[in-house]
Amino acid sequence: MYIIKDLSKFLIKYRINSQYLSFVLLIALLILAFLLDIALGSVQIPIAEVVKVLFGGDAEKVSWTNIIFKFRLPKAITATLAGAALGVSGLQMQTIFRNPLAGPFVLGISSGASLGVALVVLVANLAGAGTILQSLGIIGDLSLVIASSLGAAAVLGLVLLVSHRVQDTMTLLILGLLFGYATSALVSILLQFSDSQRIQAYLQWTFGSFAGVTWRQLPVLGSVVFLGLLVVVALSKPLNVLLVGESYGMTLGLNLTRTRFWILTSASVLSGAITAFCGPIAFLGVAVPHLCRSMFNTCDHRILIPAVVIMGATMALFADLLCVLPGNQMVLPLNSVTALIGTPVVSWVILRRYYAK
Repeated sequence: MYIIKDLSKFLIKYRINSQYLSFVLLIALLILAFLLDIALGSVQIPIAEVVKVLFGGDAEKVSWTNIIFKFRLPKAITATLAGAALGVSGLQMQTIFRNPLAGPFVLGISSGASLGVALVVLVANLAGAGTILQSLGIIGDLSLVIASSLGAAAVLGLVLLVSHRVQDTMTLLILGLLFGYATSALVSILLQFSDSQRIQAYLQWTFGSFAGVTWRQLPVLGSVVFLGLLVVVALSKPLNVLLVGESYGMTLGLNLTRTRFWILTSASVLSGAITAFCGPIAFLGVAVPHLCRSMFNTCDHRILIPAVVIMGATMALFADLLCVLPGNQMVLPLNSVTALIGTPVVSWVILRRYYAK
């Protein structure tokens, strides 16, 4: 009897220590990825010089300081915020829908953002409309952000309205997918009325990029992501209860309607904000939660939420690093790189579930 107790204590202690070590490893990788994302590119800057500049020192070349502060630092911060937001959003979607392949865009939020951008592409192409909007200050560096935010908010409002009427989670998931298909169809129709230049601008946005966010926009993006993450942290216990099922959770006193409302709101706001500022970025929200579950060997959201934040940010930084192709002027589409990273993870999840049966 004493041997069993001692063994259980040892296993619990070993598991806690391994989780601490995993967090230390993730934080070290995050710092390394952040520094490399700033240091490498068409102009390579020594990491020592990057650290010196970040701590207020002067680099050997003035151009290095300008490159770091004007271009690479805001891009690295944006990638960090985007990876954390998409990872946590995907974790919530996989928990509430109990579907390992659910991602942050299953409710049509990304399609709604795309519809908003497509509307701007069409309206700006109409005779005289572009001039009027430009005089009002709507068209500019924030035009796509405003349009995609409104599109994502419209779909979010529709989803939340339906969620109060529909109690079955799988029905809500199917309706969300249908909303996405409908908005995607509208985007295809709208693009038929646009010229080649506007279509090219829209396609460029769909590729996804962390480089388009300026210092003026970062406080807005950072505030939205920070508030969204605070809501998720507050939902860690309800998310754990949902793991045992909605019916059993209600017997434990869980307010299912209110919990689902806040989960959908936080996940949609996080994914919608990143889509608005960076474009639709695929696979990170699906792949990151699975990697964290395997790495920490737990489904406890009190551990998974901070782990997903760190790993999501790290993967986003490494994806951005691969896009740049250090030493080359070519920049790869971000969605292509994230797909190459996420596809093996999703395939592994599917195969593992198949062979586990």
